[in-house]
Amino acid sequence: MHSMLKASIAALATTAVLAGGALADGHGEKLSGDLKIFLDTSNPAPRATMEDMIARFAEMHPDLNIETTVIDREAYKTQIRNFLTANAPDVATWYAANRMTPYVSAGLFEDVSDLWAEEDIATNLASTKGAMTIDDKQWGVPYTYYQWGIYYREDIFNELGLEEPTTWEQEKANCQVILDSGRKCYTIGSKFLWTAGGWFDYLNMRTNGFDFHMELARGEVPWTDDRVRATFANWRELIDMGAFIDNHQSYSWQEALPFMVRGEATAYLMGNFSVAQFREAGLTEDQLDFYQFPAITEGLELAENAPTDTFHIPANAENKDNARAFLRFVVSADNQTLINNGENLGQLPVNASSSVDNDEFLNQGFEMLSSNSPGGVAQFFDRDFPAEMAAEAMQGLQEFMVFPDNLDDILNRLESVRQRVY
Repeated sequence: MHSMLKASIAALATTAVLAGGALADGHGEKLSGDLKIFLDTSNPAPRATMEDMIARFAEMHPDLNIETTVIDREAYKTQIRNFLTANAPDVATWYAANRMTPYVSAGLFEDVSDLWAEEDIATNLASTKGAMTIDDKQWGVPYTYYQWGIYYREDIFNELGLEEPTTWEQEKANCQVILDSGRKCYTIGSKFLWTAGGWFDYLNMRTNGFDFHMELARGEVPWTDDRVRATFANWRELIDMGAFIDNHQSYSWQEALPFMVRGEATAYLMGNFSVAQFREAGLTEDQLDFYQFPAITEGLELAENAPTDTFHIPANAENKDNARAFLRFVVSADNQTLINNGENLGQLPVNASSSVDNDEFLNQGFEMLSSNSPGGVAQFFDRDFPAEMAAEAMQGLQEFMVFPDNLDDILNRLESVRQRVY
């Protein structure tokens, strides 16, 4: 194995050429030539995970020269269109669903539907296929995701004689018991807006279903539609009860954590990345638990928010066969198990045949996303909606939580934005 490192202070990028080993990949191919990979995993842990993964792939193909460039995540976002257009790599990281739409529409990502037609991928990655699909074609593969759901104080539920709800009526009944005990039902920090987006995602998917939610995200439904109003009506039931902590618009999501840690609120609709924060704040196994956001409209399949990080082959790539072999390796069950374990990304494998670290919340999330979410996997509000629509809408969602009587003005304003953006 040999390596070559180049540093670019402006781009905060590192390049490494890796080769070596003597194994073959799952298709028995012996690869040669070149493979150029661009990564946005610049934080230390994900960077090390990706570099180790690429080194293992290099060991499988001693005649393959792999050049890896790691770019600071924020710089990557501003550079991606340029490098996809000129001097494209063979493989590049990005994100699923609407975040990949501009590059699919511009003809800058390769159609990899052929990979998704292979039995192993079709079977084991089924839960994420929708997030990788535009115009009935697949444009990349996922390599990690994580669940959203309701994290709650199990000890307080036990004290109050509450069970995990599976229906909206049970959710509201639990909330009333919690309020009667002198606590708030939910903490939330909406200062940076996206947390309100999470509430809208779940309420809309549970009220109207995944397909409708995606139609709204694509600009195909007016914000003034009665079905959108039904989502806000369900949300207002909680707001009018006083379910949320006061002054949440003044707190970041981290600043809202102590309300739950102190027992002043009992639950938080949040991503699994919050678990480490809860544990660091002192909540024990007996105090913290998780449940799937309950059903609202009877008969709707339950869709979930599970932001998904992805690999793509640029349309202008020079080594597409090698790139496809690398993508197969990335999504293989063994590799998925390894890169997502607690010592690496600490998230969920997208391959349903992978195994998960012995972590209560990762296991619950894996079971929910792999087995219990036939309704689809959304990417989160500010990934599924175009950037300008998301920014304006999340301001409106926060405003609604504080001033619910402003709903008509908010929806009319968002409808004007929809007509401009799309």
